[in-house]
Amino acid sequence: MAEDLAESLRAIEIFKELPDSDIKTLAQLCRRRRCRAEEQLVGYRDTTRDVYFIADGRVRITIYSPAGKEIAFRMLTAGDMFGEIAAIDGGARSAAAIAVTDSVILTISAADFRRMQSRMPTVNQALLERLARLVRALSERVYEFSTMAVRNRVHAELLRLARDHMTGPHLANIYPAPTHLEIANRISTHREAVSRELSDLANNGLIERRGRNLVIKDVPGLEELVRSVVAQD
Repeated sequence: MAEDLAESLRAIEIFKELPDSDIKTLAQLCRRRRCRAEEQLVGYRDTTRDVYFIADGRVRITIYSPAGKEIAFRMLTAGDMFGEIAAIDGGARSAAAIAVTDSVILTISAADFRRMQSRMPTVNQALLERLARLVRALSERVYEFSTMAVRNRVHAELLRLARDHMTGPHLANIYPAPTHLEIANRISTHREAVSRELSDLANNGLIERRGRNLVIKDVPGLEELVRSVVAQD
């Protein structure tokens, strides 16, 4: 069991630079959990403090408006983590975490997580870099919500996804493709608006749907659409 946990921990992004001895120490502190698709792992404003690492599967980070509308922030995959903010500052959970697929999750207590930070400098540095990336990403989204029309926010979201799934200098293959509703939830609009814009992009030859794949056929062209809106601001 400890060996299996150690193997899973080696695939987690912030642990990639750790020596085997530290991985084995962490394996003794972690617990493994299997969860079903659509199972809530963390609730918004919960007072739990555990930190979670995704060994397999996908997890959606989201909050809900008072009217029940879902606002999705991030989609996490194997190698990612969540829950670290509450473990660091002791506050309530800033968002909910929901399994998108059947997933395997590793958890560690907040106390053990903080001890790990102080004793393992490479993990602490990786965590700081991760938090810096999150701040940049959230700043980018605030800018988009404040200045961009819906169609331009669709372009910006597709470009974000494309950059994580590049298969060539101009081509990206996003798999599994997000649904129109998932994209709408990420950019605070409705599914119909996303459907219209994706249809226009397909008609213009920028994207193509192939089964569960969304192919971005012209990433530089998509970048130019986003850049032109930023330049006009």
